[in-house]
Amino acid sequence: MRSFSEIDTVAKRASKGVGFSWGISEEVGKNIRLLEMFGLPGLKNLNHYYKIFKEKKFQNLTLVSKDNLSKIPYCPIVAGINFLDQINALEELGEIKFENLGFPILFLPFVSRSSEVIGKRISLIIDEKEFLLNFNQSIYSNYQSSEVLEKSDLIKIKFIENKNTFNETEWQELYKLSENTFVEETDQLKQKTAGAGLTDND
Repeated sequence: MRSFSEIDTVAKRASKGVGFSWGISEEVGKNIRLLEMFGLPGLKNLNHYYKIFKEKKFQNLTLVSKDNLSKIPYCPIVAGINFLDQINALEELGEIKFENLGFPILFLPFVSRSSEVIGKRISLIIDEKEFLLNFNQSIYSNYQSSEVLEKSDLIKIKFIENKNTFNETEWQELYKLSENTFVEETDQLKQKTAGAGLTDND
């Protein structure tokens, strides 16, 4: 089994080998490592993408908007780089759509990392495949395939506002139980103080 460090390094160097800058290549290396850590077929998708990268045209999306549409498939790496760079402004849009984005699995980690940057979960749907990106700590999905995903007709991205999964009553009930430790800590402190006093008197 290849280590995550090896995967990162080879993906980075391969990206430079097909013509990306070292800066972008480093980002791709991080992303493929991330996908493999989350159990998604990052290296397989990247390898297949680079096989056709110079033969097939891909559109470079530099300025991401609310609705993004291209007759030529978007490059997932360039689109992802700019999505991550522009995330603070894009968050204000609430929802974003991409039509005709190539190799969407390679776009996924850019969105995952964006979730960490803005401190919000992000919902991403690739056609019928659903992903919930949790602050770049985990990815929940109904997509279990290890096959290459060459294209997507429609990607929907939605920023999820943070909210608690519990109500105020449940919080207060649990908080009341936690107050028992305050009493325990106070008693322990009193005993230590009393003990120290006896020792000094002796």
